[in-house]
Order: sequence, then structure tokens, then C-alpha cells
Amino acid sequence: MTDTPNNGTTTASATGAPRGFMRRAGVVIRTMWARGTGRFALIVLGAWILVSLVSLVWTPHSIWQTNGYHVWARPSADHWLGTDGTGADVFSWLMAGSRTNLLIVVLTVLFAAAFGLLLVAMLVSRHTALAHGSVVAIDALISIPTVLIALMLAVPLGASVTVIVLACGFGYGLNLARVARPSAMLAARSMYVESARANGASAPRVFFTHIVPNIMPVLIVQCSLSAGTAVLAEAGLTYLGVGVPSGVPSWGHSLSTSVRFINIYPLTVLWPGLIVTIAVVALNLFGDALREAADPLTNPRLRGADGRRHQ
Repeated sequence: MTDTPNNGTTTASATGAPRGFMRRAGVVIRTMWARGTGRFALIVLGAWILVSLVSLVWTPHSIWQTNGYHVWARPSADHWLGTDGTGADVFSWLMAGSRTNLLIVVLTVLFAAAFGLLLVAMLVSRHTALAHGSVVAIDALISIPTVLIALMLAVPLGASVTVIVLACGFGYGLNLARVARPSAMLAARSMYVESARANGASAPRVFFTHIVPNIMPVLIVQCSLSAGTAVLAEAGLTYLGVGVPSGVPSWGHSLSTSVRFINIYPLTVLWPGLIVTIAVVALNLFGDALREAADPLTNPRLRGADGRRHQ
């Protein structure tokens, strides 16, 4: 007899949370779309994802199809961006390579964010020795170049996507922790965090409920920078032979093979270089637009959505 109101309240709260999240996500996307730079980033990233999915089932030519009689062919109706030194279709190779680069970006950002948040949690730990030790370790490790980390990982692992993800994610995670440390420390010493701890809240609950939201703008910016840098790192590490293995299509492979013949046919370097540049710019603009659109302090429309959710 008394259970009915409780069930109704539980159902309303359970369905309200997803609706509130979808409402906020819609406001954020519309706000980004309203800005020229945000619209550009969304269009480029949307096209990137679409091309990656389409390349799973279709490319104009097989990426393994070569023709010794049509090497360095200029763009035509049959080969939209021409052919490379083996006669393979450049456009098809770049389409297939978009999948590899998208995978590298997603995995690198996820690993960097997880590793960076772990380091931030150690930095704001109430255990003084752990916090000070983390500061010293970050300052010491952050000076190690990504290329050197990749070379060390390539010895046991060989050239692979895993090497790129681990090397880049490790370095970007260290940088994220260093940049987010001031904001995290300020939040950790605030009155509401002390009150939550006094009320018996666990350390993980305090961290994810009170500290992470305060460093979210920094996290968004650093993740977008990490995504853009991961595209550049893939090209550089693949050129050095410790990135994407031979035979796996990627934009870095297109650049590394084409740059050797830049004096013969510079167009084969132009296309992958242009795509890498556009992707990096779009990722950086996406991060800037997302940071402003997702922050209630800079987006009044988001505050309005929160107000309607609590009504």
C-alpha cells in the first residue's frame, strides 16, 4: 500500500537522468554548430568517421591492387587522387588509412585520459608521501621524448599500433596531470570536499564527484590536443619504422612512402599531408568548441537546460 509512491519516484529519477544527459548533449552540439569553428570541426570529424565506416565495405579500388604501367598517374576519373609509385590508388589507400588513424586517436585519448586521471588522483591524495612522490615522478618522466619511449617499446613489441598508443598516451597523460594539478589541488582543499569526506564519502567518490568536474575544462583541452598530436605522432613514428607496421594502411604510411619521391611526383605527398593537417586542425578546434559549449559558465543555454531538468 505504501510501496507505490516510492516506485513512481524511483522510475522518474531513473528515466530523468538519461533524459537530462540527452538534453545537455543536444544543447552542447547545437552550441558548437552555431560557431563557425565548431561547425567546421563537427563536419570534418563526421566525414572522417563516415569515410572510415564506408571503407570497411567499399573503396574505389582494392588497396592491394597495383599496376606497374600506371605509376605516379595524375588524378583522373578512374583514380581521383592519382596513383603512387606502385600504381596503387591513392584515394583508396587514404580511405583505408582513415580507419587506422581514427583507431589510434580514440585509443590514445582514452589511455591518456585514464592514465592522467590516475596520476591526478595520486597528486591530490591525502597520503603526503604518495602525493610528493607522484610530483617528483611526473617531473622526471615528462622530459622523456615520445620518440624515445616508442623506440624502447618497439624492441619487445615491434612496430605496431600498440607502440603508438602506449608511447603517446603515456606522455600525454603525464602532461594532463601536470596541467590539471593546480585546479585539482584547489578543489581538493575546498570546503565542500572536506565536508564530503567528513560525511564518510569514499576517496573515489570524492574524486569523481567533486574533483573531476572542476578539472573537466582542462581535461577536454588536453584530450583534444592529445588527439591532434596523436595524428602527427603516427606519421612521424611510422616514418621511423616503429609505428604502424608495413602492410597496414595509414596516413603515415602514405606520407613516408611518398616523401621519398617528392622530387618525382609531389602530389602524392600533398594529399596525405593535407588530410593530416585538416584532421589536426579540426581536432584542436573541436576541443576548444567543446570546452566552451560544455561549460555552464560560458554557455547560458546549458544553464537553462539544467534549470528545466530540476523543475
